[in-house]
Amino acid sequence: MPAALAQAHIFISPDEYLKIERTAERKSEYFDGEMFLMAGASKEHNRISFSLSIVVGNQLRGKPCEPFGSDVRVKIPNKNYCYPDLTIACDPEWLDGEFDTLLNPVVIFEILSPSNEAWDRGGKFREYQRISSLREYILVSQDKPLIEIYSRRDIGWLYRAAEGRDSSIILESVEGVQLPLAEIYERVVFGDEESQVVN
Repeated sequence: MPAALAQAHIFISPDEYLKIERTAERKSEYFDGEMFLMAGASKEHNRISFSLSIVVGNQLRGKPCEPFGSDVRVKIPNKNYCYPDLTIACDPEWLDGEFDTLLNPVVIFEILSPSNEAWDRGGKFREYQRISSLREYILVSQDKPLIEIYSRRDIGWLYRAAEGRDSSIILESVEGVQLPLAEIYERVVFGDEESQVVN
C-alpha cells in the first residue's frame, strides 16, 4: 500500500465502505478493512490518462467491449475495491445495479507514479489477479515512454513491453486495440526532452 495514502487504522466492513464512498467528495480505495484516500494526480498523469482514454475509446467504437474511466470502481473477489486509471469490459457486470462498481474487467490500466509504482507492480497486481475475467494488466510509465503488459496464461502471466514514442503494442484480449505510444504520450515532456521543442 502506498505510504502516502495511509490513514489512521479504522477498520470498516465492505458494505460500510461502499455506503461512505458513494457519498464522498474524494475517492478512496478499500483494502483489508481500511479506506485509503487517493492522492491527486500530476500534470503528466492527467495528460497520459486523457490521451489513453481517447486512443482506447476511439478504437472500441462500434465494438462490444467498452472502456471505463477512473471514476469506476472495480470489486476484487476478496471484497477489496480499487479505482484503476482505465478499464475495459465486455458485457460489463455491475455490483447491486448501481453502475459504479465493475465486477468483470478484461483489461486494467494503471499509470505509474513514484508514490504508487511499487504497490501497482506488487500488492495491487496480486489483488487484480484474483479477478477471473482479467486477461491483461497494463502499466503505463509516467517518466518515460514505456508501456508494459502482463497477459494471463494457463501457466502464469506473460510479460511484454513497448518503449519509445515510435513504438506501439497490441492488446491480445480485445480485438482491434493498438496502443501507439506517440499518441498516448502526446504533450508529455520527459526530463531528457526538456530542451527540445514539443508540439
